Amino acid sequence: MGLSDKIRIVIINGSVRPGNYTNMASALVLDELKKHTKVSTEVIDPATLNLPPPGTDPQSKDAKQLQQKVGQATGIILATPEYYGSFSSVMKLVIESLGHPSALAGKPVALLGVAGGTIGAVKSLEHLRSVVSHVGGIVLPLPISVANVTTVFDNEGKCLDADADQLIRSVGRNLLTYIEHNVCPRVTLERLLSEGEKLPPKVVGI
Repeated sequence: MGLSDKIRIVIINGSVRPGNYTNMASALVLDELKKHTKVSTEVIDPATLNLPPPGTDPQSKDAKQLQQKVGQATGIILATPEYYGSFSSVMKLVIESLGHPSALAGKPVALLGVAGGTIGAVKSLEHLRSVVSHVGGIVLPLPISVANVTTVFDNEGKCLDADADQLIRSVGRNLLTYIEHNVCPRVTLERLLSEGEKLPPKVVGI
């Protein structure tokens, strides 16, 4: 697998509020990813899912579909607002609906947080990093926090800050860079070994 093959990126938004800023920010990441013809994308909106409360029915239809989509993805982007000093309960429900072992296990995961205050989504990203790591996700360094988000976007979702625009878009670029340098070589090596092809000495460590 290389960038010459199809890379599947799934973006999961952690807010269901109409007109929310989380979706506005993740839309920029989506736009950045769409510049790459070898990348396929899907945005998961929890508002369209009927996810059961934790501990009730982990094998519901929507939960199974969510697990399948995440399981088939090359990389994941989790976008959340900061609520009450942490990430959203919607995002927590999504993570808890990904099964055990989690569909996030072994997946590179990039984090994006938005907040209305000047500090940004630092606390929510710290907590989200801990939870994703706990279930086995490979959390990329440098999560992106967007502060004063109500002034960064207008009511139509247009980004009014050029620096913030590029910062948010870097979430997609960083994830693709990680996949190109870490996931693609590993998958290619595994495929060669499974097909029984002879590898160069330096590849097999001779």
